[in-house]
Amino acid sequence: MSSFFGNKIKISIFGQSHSKAIGVTIDGLPAGTPIDFDELQEFLNRRAPGQNEFSTKRKEEDKPEFVSGIVGNTTCGAPLTALIYNKNQISNDYKNIMDIPRPSHADFTAQVKYGGFQDVAGGGHFSGRLTAPLCVAGGIAKQILKQQGIEVFSHISSIKNIKDDAFDSVNPDNQKLQEVINKPFPVLNDLKGDLMKQTIINAKNELDSVGGTVECMITGIKAGIGNPNFDGLENRISSIIFGIPAVKGIEFGNGFGSTLLFGSENNDEYYYQDDNIVTKTNNCGGILGGISNGMPIVFKVALKPTPSIAKEQNSVSFKEKQNTKLVIKGRHDPCIVLRAVPCVEAAAAVAILDLI
Repeated sequence: MSSFFGNKIKISIFGQSHSKAIGVTIDGLPAGTPIDFDELQEFLNRRAPGQNEFSTKRKEEDKPEFVSGIVGNTTCGAPLTALIYNKNQISNDYKNIMDIPRPSHADFTAQVKYGGFQDVAGGGHFSGRLTAPLCVAGGIAKQILKQQGIEVFSHISSIKNIKDDAFDSVNPDNQKLQEVINKPFPVLNDLKGDLMKQTIINAKNELDSVGGTVECMITGIKAGIGNPNFDGLENRISSIIFGIPAVKGIEFGNGFGSTLLFGSENNDEYYYQDDNIVTKTNNCGGILGGISNGMPIVFKVALKPTPSIAKEQNSVSFKEKQNTKLVIKGRHDPCIVLRAVPCVEAAAAVAILDLI
């Protein structure tokens, strides 16, 4: 199912990569909420394809058309539905994919589940194209959260083995964080960013691809948000984050790095700052027992290398029932991490808005 069912906010994403349109329906938005459409478009532009040498050459405007749920620029209480029309498809590039599945793509599993009736063009409804309507929902959620003092920021944490500096998860500067996400290549350390860019270009020149990680931080959340056990903050954020194609892992705070520490090193000690209880470090990522502790929520998402590469690969023919070679055509990102940054923000914003 291409849906996220929260307790209050429910979103459903529809369409395929090369269908006439893609879109999203959002149910549960509070009536009377103004939406800044210019700000929303700026957010969508961060994800849009065809903007630089690091992304696919497929160019789409990604301008949503709102067909319900809005009166003027304000939500009216009805489910909000937005459409984004696809205008730059080349479906013939995918003719051979119906018979020969791409390695590490969803072609084989889709063939098994849908019996050959799936739309293979551009990856169908498994495509990263479907993150555009996710960003519509997330862009709106970000605006609503900001009105309540909650902001969501992300940056490229790594590309292959090149690592950016980490967010300051104890004393974040929201103004500087906003400057980072407004960059064409959102990193804290621009020198590391240049190395990342060259790594992507090198892979592209070799007809290959690279992956990486995105770090996300949510500021302004008070302590006490979330639930224990199966409905915790980590659970809800993780659930929607894994709706982003190519995501293969997530860690909160120190995550797997905490396994290398003693408890005395990993524990976040408390102290009073004025009348507020805060911690000296934030190794837990702002979440304890599935509930926010008042510190910024911090998590990191792992994204695999783009599976659609131009190098010849080994695969199979469904029709001939034999091994064969595959050369993938079409327009693909040599690295999807750059365009995934706003997608991570969007998913996190939807999860947090639902929880509060």
